[in-house]
Amino acid sequence: MEKAKISTYQLFVLIFLLEIGSAILVPLAIEAKQDAWLAVLIGLAGGCCLFWIYHSLYSYYPEIPLTEYIQQILGSFLGKVLAFFYVLYFMYIAARVLRDFGEMLIIVFYPQTPLFIMNVLMVLVVVYTISKGIEVIARTGELLFIIMMLIGISGTVLIIISGIIEISNLEPMLEEGIKPVIKTAFTQTLFFPFGEVIVFAMVLPYLNQKSKAMKTGLLGLGLSGLIIALIMAMNISVLGVNLISRSHFPLLSTIQTIEFAGFLQRLDITFMLSTVIGGFFKISMYFYASMVGTANLFNIKNSAQLAYPLGLLLLVLSITIASNFSEHVYEGLQIVPLYVHLPFQVIIPVLLLIIAFFKNRNKQRKRIRN
Repeated sequence: MEKAKISTYQLFVLIFLLEIGSAILVPLAIEAKQDAWLAVLIGLAGGCCLFWIYHSLYSYYPEIPLTEYIQQILGSFLGKVLAFFYVLYFMYIAARVLRDFGEMLIIVFYPQTPLFIMNVLMVLVVVYTISKGIEVIARTGELLFIIMMLIGISGTVLIIISGIIEISNLEPMLEEGIKPVIKTAFTQTLFFPFGEVIVFAMVLPYLNQKSKAMKTGLLGLGLSGLIIALIMAMNISVLGVNLISRSHFPLLSTIQTIEFAGFLQRLDITFMLSTVIGGFFKISMYFYASMVGTANLFNIKNSAQLAYPLGLLLLVLSITIASNFSEHVYEGLQIVPLYVHLPFQVIIPVLLLIIAFFKNRNKQRKRIRN
């Protein structure tokens, strides 16, 4: 681990930006139809429970990251194997997010530009930033968080005063009962985006006020979850469920409907700016976690020297991860949540916490006896 420290505010900002990330890009939880916003809030509640699990593990091992305390919990051999799979998981998610934003930029803004070029440009920025360390990432986040909030507030105000919101599109609430909403929450929004906060198990050891980790994490999750739910409700009220279900990027479609005073329209640039900021931080955090985990596994003191070779791997993986955008979306919605996110975000952390609990209880008993 590098010798660095981040503040609670910086941790809050990083969690917020990661959660917003690609969640505002896609028609999140649209399987719940007009109750998608409610599925987001239920997923948020589940995400807070998951963060409690990650924080509990962190409280047992506050000075070391996930890939290192796994080895202490499970032993050297099995721990290294599982830590290696977590490194692959972090790299895989970083590649998926990179592909998301590369595809978005090509489909919406640069249709004649190859995907490879878009991804190269993003990777270069990510790798350069990551090579400077977690403190630089955090300070960059503080600046761009303000920009994101200004864009979000101004966009919301413009949508409201444009008179394009139809509250009736959100009705009837729970038309098919609560079951479809809960199903969507626990098969999608629990894992994406809220369970993805597991990446901060690699970052929490850098926090300078360790006693405030839980409160800060819940604040970051809570604010981002409320904003995501608000965005989904706003998209549905403006576009309707049918249009959103056919749209790759519903927030962009919502922004394109803004027209105020006969001249203020075509605000696509605000969508591109906010999503690129969110995507940059989400890719950066997952890539940083994979880099630190790799350095830990192979006893490399300066993890920054891995930035460029791993950046090349990230670029190649993002291109080869799917043959086309439709396949990429299908994998992300149907395969990744249950076969990738579920074990790495839920099952393994729960098992690790149970083992860590009994191990630390036995240690305390031995100390009392001695």
